[in-house]
Amino acid sequence: MTNGILLSSVADVDFMVHGIFPYQFFGHTVWITTTHICLLIVLLVLIGFAIAARIAMKRATEVPGKFQNLVEMIVEMLDNVVKGVMGKNAAKFLNYIGTIFIFILICNISGLFGLRPPTADYGVTLPLGLLTFTIIHYNKFKHQKVKGVLKGLCSPWPIWAPINIIGDIAVPISLSLRLFANVLSGTVMMALVYGLLRAVAIVWPAALHVYFDLFSGAIQTYVFCMLTMTYITDAIGDDEA
Repeated sequence: MTNGILLSSVADVDFMVHGIFPYQFFGHTVWITTTHICLLIVLLVLIGFAIAARIAMKRATEVPGKFQNLVEMIVEMLDNVVKGVMGKNAAKFLNYIGTIFIFILICNISGLFGLRPPTADYGVTLPLGLLTFTIIHYNKFKHQKVKGVLKGLCSPWPIWAPINIIGDIAVPISLSLRLFANVLSGTVMMALVYGLLRAVAIVWPAALHVYFDLFSGAIQTYVFCMLTMTYITDAIGDDEA
């Protein structure tokens, strides 16, 4: 790697996470990295949008303005997506699915604005996978009870229990790795384009950004949320509670 990526002698090809400044925390040196900064920017954008949306909806009119139309369109779209997958359970999880959908989407497309997508760091996608994993198993034990969970682990025969356990453990890993790897691959490709082509990488890479950041980012957001909804619905089962 020190000799360059893809055997290139270009020294400034760079897509790694870098430490910006360190600080001491209980005697340990902790670094604020590019991921932290980009994540903070994304969160500030989302908080600003949420505050503006709340103010707009408090002043909502019968003939909505452009911003009110945008907010209502986003809410309606997310509502329809969640209802289409989760049915009668949609109302309980609409806020969670809507939140992670918007968060992941903004993180994924932040590369369009010159940021390194936070989701290109496994330290961001793994907690998302673990959070979904926790919700899945909370609902599994809540609705299926311990007896139902054990029955599911031993299905179709008790000898399959170890395989079913491995399958359950793999859920947060597969969710987080899929999102991380797809976003990182786009980040690496764009870094190579700018690093290797340099002077000729003017204007036309915008088309690649549209694919890697916008199209692929939206697809990966949809896949993550769709799998999350499917896993949670399966965990709830046919419980009517």
